[in-house]
Amino acid sequence: MTDPSSQTLLPHPLPNCADSRTLLIAMRRMAIHGLRDAVAANLLLGQFGLGAQKVGTLLRAMLTDIALAAQGNVVIAPCCVPRMTPHERLMLLAIADPDRSAEPLLELTSSADCLRPVVATRTLADALAAMGRPVRL
Repeated sequence: MTDPSSQTLLPHPLPNCADSRTLLIAMRRMAIHGLRDAVAANLLLGQFGLGAQKVGTLLRAMLTDIALAAQGNVVIAPCCVPRMTPHERLMLLAIADPDRSAEPLLELTSSADCLRPVVATRTLADALAAMGRPVRL
């Protein structure tokens, strides 16, 4: 039986796409353990191979720009949690649909000035698409 509060705090299921799940776990690791987390880098290397360094660098830039633009706390779940927070879903939505990434990032940051996170997110989404590995939710 699931705790009703977990449904409130973690209302979204994990994405079905392995690339999206790997990005989510890497985001969680970087947010909790630091941007240079070795486990996150290893996860990205296992999933994206030779493109892992580029994906990792762009993911770090995106997380940094979101943190700088955010007017409040960005809620990230621990790595082992099998569901997503609303903020994690907004970040993945922004990556999944780069043409409309401003909408979820505005909601996430509560800031009218989220140009840097939008650019970083679109760049990451473009790199993933060029590798043939776009984020799917």
